[in-house]
Amino acid sequence: MNNLFSYSSSEITAIELSLKVAVLCTIAVLPVAVFTGWLLARKNFVGKAAVEGFLHLPLVLPPVTTGYLLLVLLGRNGWIGSFFYEHWGIQIAFSFPAAVIAAVVVSFPLVTRSIRLSIELVDRNYEEAARTLGASGLRVFFSITLPLALPGVISGAILAFARSLGEFGATISFAGNISGETQTLPLAIFSAMQVPGQESSTLRLVVVSVLLSLAAMIGAEYLNRRILKRRV
Repeated sequence: MNNLFSYSSSEITAIELSLKVAVLCTIAVLPVAVFTGWLLARKNFVGKAAVEGFLHLPLVLPPVTTGYLLLVLLGRNGWIGSFFYEHWGIQIAFSFPAAVIAAVVVSFPLVTRSIRLSIELVDRNYEEAARTLGASGLRVFFSITLPLALPGVISGAILAFARSLGEFGATISFAGNISGETQTLPLAIFSAMQVPGQESSTLRLVVVSVLLSLAAMIGAEYLNRRILKRRV
């Protein structure tokens, strides 16, 4: 049993990489998702339906397709990636930043949707009352809208973290499966499954994956309940 749960250095590295990707993804995606969620919840503009459809596209596309599109855009010969490579020698694809970008793209629709629904539930009368008293738009947002929508924001952040931990298709297509650099927990599990005799390694990694995801969901529920209790 001790040998069964004795993690190798490569397994620990994969776990650490997953956590780094998940944390960086959450930090990167949250501000943009909050703004986008507010924009979709509070503003009407020409082409709004098309924008919503485009933003939610990663939810319905196969993750491998999303990874391929990222490769077309940001790969060394891609539309945007070639510019970075030719001018600054920066290769985005098949690197650690590529794993973060893939996680951001696939988790962004989930986070945005959670935050948007939460903002839509905020009573606009509170916002209008604050504006009547002379509060600016930014002050209304940060003092009224955002605090009341906080459970949705927290849920969105946890969704981004959990989705990043489980991201596979876009990551392996765009970032590759490079041990020690882009091989996150799901990719390490996949690699172990392909090698005969690596059942113990697969099991160890699966256990960590389940525990991390479960901890994230329990944490989200606990934080939401604490926020709701404070409001009562």
